[in-house]
Amino acid sequence: MPFLLIALALVAQAQVPPPAADDWHPNLSDPRQRMLSALAIELDRSLHELKLRDHEGPYFVSGAVRGTETEEVAAKYGSIFIDGSKRERNLHVDVRVGGYQFDNTGNAEIFDFDAAESGYSAGHIAPLDNEGGPALRNAVWLLADESYKHALAAFLKKKGKEIYRPDEPERPASLSREAAVTKVAPPLSAPFDRAAWRTELSRESARLSTRPELFDAHLRASVDRTERLIANTEGTRIISEQAIYAVHAQAWARAPDGMLLENSRDWYGFSEDQLPRGKDLADKLDVLAAELIALRKAPVLDPYTGPALLAPEASGVLFHEAVGHRLEGERQNDDHDGHTFKGQIGKPILPAFLTIIDDPTRTKLGATTLNGFYDFDDQGVPAQKTVLVKNGMLNTFLLSRAPVQGFTHSNGHGRSAAGREPVARMSNLIVESSRTMTRAELKAALLAEAKRQGKPYGLLIEDVSGGNTDTSGNGYQAFKGQPRMVYRVDATTGAEELVRGVDVVGTPLSSINKIVAAGDDTRVFDGYCGAESGFVPVSTVAPTVLVAEIELQRTRRDSGRPPVLPSPMAK
Repeated sequence: MPFLLIALALVAQAQVPPPAADDWHPNLSDPRQRMLSALAIELDRSLHELKLRDHEGPYFVSGAVRGTETEEVAAKYGSIFIDGSKRERNLHVDVRVGGYQFDNTGNAEIFDFDAAESGYSAGHIAPLDNEGGPALRNAVWLLADESYKHALAAFLKKKGKEIYRPDEPERPASLSREAAVTKVAPPLSAPFDRAAWRTELSRESARLSTRPELFDAHLRASVDRTERLIANTEGTRIISEQAIYAVHAQAWARAPDGMLLENSRDWYGFSEDQLPRGKDLADKLDVLAAELIALRKAPVLDPYTGPALLAPEASGVLFHEAVGHRLEGERQNDDHDGHTFKGQIGKPILPAFLTIIDDPTRTKLGATTLNGFYDFDDQGVPAQKTVLVKNGMLNTFLLSRAPVQGFTHSNGHGRSAAGREPVARMSNLIVESSRTMTRAELKAALLAEAKRQGKPYGLLIEDVSGGNTDTSGNGYQAFKGQPRMVYRVDATTGAEELVRGVDVVGTPLSSINKIVAAGDDTRVFDGYCGAESGFVPVSTVAPTVLVAEIELQRTRRDSGRPPVLPSPMAK
C-alpha cells in the first residue's frame, strides 16, 4: 500500500491539466467582464504561486461569484408588511491539491483537523459594486489561502487513510477533465412593477382576511435576478444571468379538534407576465381558501396501507425523493451513503413502461416554466439532457465533475447555492410513460385494486406541499411526503371524501416498484430543493400514477386553540 501512495503522488505531479481556452478576450468596457478578469487573474496567481515549503501546490483552482438582487412585496390583512430590495454577492473558491486522479476531496471527515481552530475565517462575501476588482482579488486571495491550507491538510490525511483501505483498481478519479468554456451572456433586465403589486396584494390579502375560518394569510410577490461569474485555471470564463419571478400564497386555519392546517400555492415564471394577476390570481386564491375551509371539516384518516392514485404533483415528489436523490453522483462515492442504485447500471430499477430524464436545457412544459433551467452548471459545464432511466433500466447517474465508477465526465449537473461547493443535483426531472390511461380509467383501476386487496377504499392524493428523504447508510432508507389534499375513494361507489392528518412514508425500492399504471395528464411541480450544496431551483414533470400499495402514517399532531375572539376584519 505505501507503494501505491507513492505512485499516486507521482502520477498527480505528472498530470497536465487541459489546455486553457485562448478565445477569452474580455471587453473591459463591460464591468462584469472586468470583475471576471479580476477573479481569473487571482485564481491563476494562486495556481502558480500558492505553495507551502516542502509541500505541493494546487493543481486546479476555480472560483465563482454569484450576485442576487431581490425585489419583493408582501401583504397581510390588506396592508403591506414587506416592501424592499436587497443585494448580495457571494464568493466560492475551490482549491485542489494532488491531481485529477487523486486529490483532497472526499467524505467530510477528512476536513476535520486542528488547524480549523486558527481563529479566523476568510468568509464568502464578495464586493457589490462592479468597480471592486481590487477588493474582489483581495477576497479571493484570502479565501484561496484558507482553502489551500484546508485542502493540503485534507489531502495528507486522505493519503494516510489509504493505508487502512483495500486497493481499489477501479476507483474513479477525483476530478473529471472537461473542455474549457467561454461564454458571456448579455445583461438581463428584470423589471418589477412594485406599485402594481402593492395594490394587488393589498386587495387580495384584504379579501382573504374577511373569511372567518382563516386566522392568518400571507401573500408575497418577488423577483430574484442572479448573475454568475465562473472561472477556473483550465480557462473557463462564464458570465450568465437569470431571473425567477414568483407569487407565494399561504394561509392557516384550525380544525375543530385543534389540528393546525396550512395551505399554500407557489407560482413561478421567467418574466412578470407569466405570473397570475387580476381575476386569475383572485380565482386561484379562492380555490386555496375553499380547500382550507373544507379541510377544517374533513375527518382524520387512520394510518393506511393500500392502493392510491398520486396526481402529477404528488407523483413528481415521489420520483424526486425516492429516485432522483439516489441517482446523484457523489452519493455513489460516499462510504456513508446507502448506495440504493450503485452497481445497478443496465439493470431494471423501475417498471418497464417508465423513463426518467433530467433536462436542465428545457424551459417550459406548455405554458408552465420549469424552475430547473440553466445553460451552464455551477462548475462551468454546459447543461445536458440526461436519460437516467430508460424503459425501467438504469442508464446513468446525475454527474458533476466528481466521476463515478464507469463514468468519467460530467453531464452538467454540478449545482449549488451561492458560496457552496457544487455537487450533482437534479434540475428538471421528467417522468415519461410508454403506456398511459385516462383519469377515468385510472380511477376504475384504483377501485379494482382496492377490491382485489379487500380494502374498503383507495386513496387519491391530489396535492402535496413537499417531501424529504434520508439516503445515508447509517439510517433507514426511507422518504416522506406531506400530502395536502387527500381523498378517500369508496371501493364500491367511487365516492370521494376529503380527509386530513396523514403523511406518505415508504422505502424507495418498494414504493416505486409498486407503480402499476400511469396517466396521460402530465403536470409540473415547481419549487426549490435543499440538499448538501444548499437550495437550488428545481421542477418535476410527471403524470398521475397508480401505486398498488402505499403507506400513510398520522401526521405530527400540532394542536391548539384557535383565536378566542373573531378577527376584527371578519364579516
